[in-house]
Amino acid sequence: MANNVSKLKIYSYADADRKSSDANMEVLVNPESYSQKITVKFSEKQAPGTTAKMPKFSKMEPQKLDFELLFDSTGVINGVRDETNGVESELAKFKKLVLEYKGDKHRPRFLSIYWGTLKFDCCLESLDITYKLFRSDGLPLRALAKVGFIGSMDDTKRVNKENSQSPDLTHVKTVNEGDTLPLMSFQVYGDSKYYIEVAKANGLNDFRNLKTGQKIKFPPIEK
Repeated sequence: MANNVSKLKIYSYADADRKSSDANMEVLVNPESYSQKITVKFSEKQAPGTTAKMPKFSKMEPQKLDFELLFDSTGVINGVRDETNGVESELAKFKKLVLEYKGDKHRPRFLSIYWGTLKFDCCLESLDITYKLFRSDGLPLRALAKVGFIGSMDDTKRVNKENSQSPDLTHVKTVNEGDTLPLMSFQVYGDSKYYIEVAKANGLNDFRNLKTGQKIKFPPIEK
């Protein structure tokens, strides 16, 4: 999918691999802004009686994206008018795009959002619709939809990404100037105490004198 999309577009997929979109929509008006939330979780465990600790990484929460979409059938915007259904017709199309439940998948749709350089694979997390303008007979002519999306990645891609950083796999790192075995162990395992096991795995008799450019193997370690 090309970057630099002038209008925000949402593509809908039946499968998480997102190989073939079976529906899409282009927004009537681009949102004025969007917010992106990234949450890093750390372990809350702390030894009794201590006043401070070194935060220990736990996990990365899926990213979230929030923005507002305008739906209008008055004809004021780009001549879009629907005197029979008001905004309900376009809202129904949008709901089907992002929410349609697939019985064989037992879950709502997989989505991809494109806008400019933004490309976000996700699923709908929340939808809050506020009707703003009505005809004399009560037919809604304008609505503002607050939408929240949560990042969603195909399991194969997710596992490959996680495994590339996993301490449960063997890593080979090159010693840089100033590196120590405890420091490198902390970078790989999140704890420097495993440096003795790393030294044994590499047959290092003097782990204090690492040489720049030296290759060190960091094996999986049972924690």
